[in-house]
Amino acid sequence: MIISFSVTNFGPIREKQTISFEAKKYDDLENYYVIEPIKGLRLLKLIFLYGANASGKTTMLNAIEFLRDIVLDPFEKKNEKFDFNPFLFDNESKNLDSTIEIDFVHKSKKYSYRVEFNKKVISQETLLVFNPNKATVFKRTTNVNNNLTEIVFGSKVKLNKDYVNTLVSNTLSNNTVFGGFLKTNIDIVELREVLDWFESALRPMISPRTDLDGFVTRNLNDGGNISKENVLEVLRKADLNIEDIIIEEKERDIPEGLLEFLETSTKNEEDRKKISSIREKGKVTAVNLEFVHKFGDKSYNLPFENQSQGTQRFYGLAGVLDILVRQNSIVPIDELESSLHPDLYIHFILMHLVNSSKSQLIATTHNREILKNRDIFRDDCIWFADKTEEGNTEIYSLEDFDTKTIRNSSNVYNAYSIGKLGGVPELGDYFLDFKYDEDGEN
Repeated sequence: MIISFSVTNFGPIREKQTISFEAKKYDDLENYYVIEPIKGLRLLKLIFLYGANASGKTTMLNAIEFLRDIVLDPFEKKNEKFDFNPFLFDNESKNLDSTIEIDFVHKSKKYSYRVEFNKKVISQETLLVFNPNKATVFKRTTNVNNNLTEIVFGSKVKLNKDYVNTLVSNTLSNNTVFGGFLKTNIDIVELREVLDWFESALRPMISPRTDLDGFVTRNLNDGGNISKENVLEVLRKADLNIEDIIIEEKERDIPEGLLEFLETSTKNEEDRKKISSIREKGKVTAVNLEFVHKFGDKSYNLPFENQSQGTQRFYGLAGVLDILVRQNSIVPIDELESSLHPDLYIHFILMHLVNSSKSQLIATTHNREILKNRDIFRDDCIWFADKTEEGNTEIYSLEDFDTKTIRNSSNVYNAYSIGKLGGVPELGDYFLDFKYDEDGEN
């Protein structure tokens, strides 16, 4: 579970900005929102991040995704560059390193991981563990003169010297220590456990453009890690009249140009191997997905592409809910409300809160409906992203406001709508000064 994460000099974020999952010391909705993975550490299962378009709220999720990628998918060549931008709206920040920090709990241990980087190299990296006392797992630096990696392990990490030398030689200047570890045939328990958290607990970010329905469908098949019956139960409770899901796989000829497009657009070695296998086979497997709708005593099969956008979206989220409830995961979702009716949106949130036990959801959103009802949200789960006059992002919580601004009895929806809490666009008037030609036409 995530305790907190911080981002510095990444996209529109200039100064260090932090989001914390630590629950404040009050018991509102305690049984639904709060988990205690370690004695005395109370963590939230849900965080909403509100903000205007271009406020930087998605950047916080992008930073988590960026961190996950550089840990799990290391570069193979030391001249490859990271695909990100530092803060560009001043002359100093673009020449400084960027930093991402994350504190999390895994297997009853607390970890603190910090990585400092620029487009070319990982310049510094530190991993601490608290079990229960603080101990250094490793500190890594990159020599600026020769771009070679230096790794020093803490005194409590007992390692063969050859292991350390092997790890150092495999950790390129643009690799994290974990990336170097993935390239070695050695076992270091402390690194393996952290990698396990990044791979199995911290899920990839979901955006409105994510092929979420494709992911769920692939994992509904035999051997997949999403339960068809559980997805169906979620869909039935959503009043969509869906009684069954039918998935059929058929082999078809490869469409012209498909393999060439895939080969030029993928960087992942595993995906390249899959493309090569398809080329050798000469066929591609197409998946046909249908929903069985029941009205009265009659059933009708309707192809997935003929479903409404809302139904398609909720099918994907039903699979996400199965992951949240059964697999103890952290799921970042950008624009959670996309294509969803407000009631269905709240229904999804409540199903997560009521049923999941050790999972976390962090979602950016523009949906304000939930703010109308203090019976279903806690103040510490509501966060905002706002832009300063200098163009940099500030992140803060509803909890940060004093009682002069917001009271326990205040209507948060109204306060947010009128801009009292920030995180809303400052719009101009409705009149447009368009130019017309002499004939009165645009």
